[in-house]
Amino acid sequence: MPSLDLRVYVITDRSFGPEGWFWDNLEAVLDAGTTCLQIREKGSARELYDVSRKILPLARKRGIPLIINDRLDVAMAVDADGVHLGASDLDAASARRLWGPHKWIGVSAATDEALLEAEPSGADYVGIGALFPTTTKNDAVVIGADELTRLTGLTPLASVGIGGITLDNAAQVFQNGCRGVAVVSAIWAAANPADAVRALRQIAEWELE
Repeated sequence: MPSLDLRVYVITDRSFGPEGWFWDNLEAVLDAGTTCLQIREKGSARELYDVSRKILPLARKRGIPLIINDRLDVAMAVDADGVHLGASDLDAASARRLWGPHKWIGVSAATDEALLEAEPSGADYVGIGALFPTTTKNDAVVIGADELTRLTGLTPLASVGIGGITLDNAAQVFQNGCRGVAVVSAIWAAANPADAVRALRQIAEWELE
């Protein structure tokens, strides 16, 4: 299983362009500096499964861990490298019991209680957000950079920031305690998604050196 490197945590979203456009850009995005890839689909479990099966060998070839969003059953079915669970999904402790010790489990956490529970429940990392206003999740509550500093200090687990992260504010996310940035629109809405990934990778390496 690939090691977990959260620095440039790319989340897929095929809705930003025609179907062929996503697939035409995907391998360039992976090669440009992606360190972790989460598959997120807004359709059925079957669609998530099919897309994940298609992407998995591309990620494995490059040693990039592939994480499935929300659905442990799909993650297990495709033999992904991990799963990311939100507040309304299966809890991390149950996921760990079902999947065993050798897969990555991430959890979304934006409260003190969730962060304090993450490590004892068996999670490997936490996703904290939304950090900034975001168009990809309409009901997201923005916590801001100052609160991020406090929250990352509550857990020994590595944190990845999510929500409204751009090339202009990514450095701030690292400076406030995160080990990675989870990005959707700043990549897939860019004129050249691979260039956006390269820029984020440079920022991550500069801030974490």
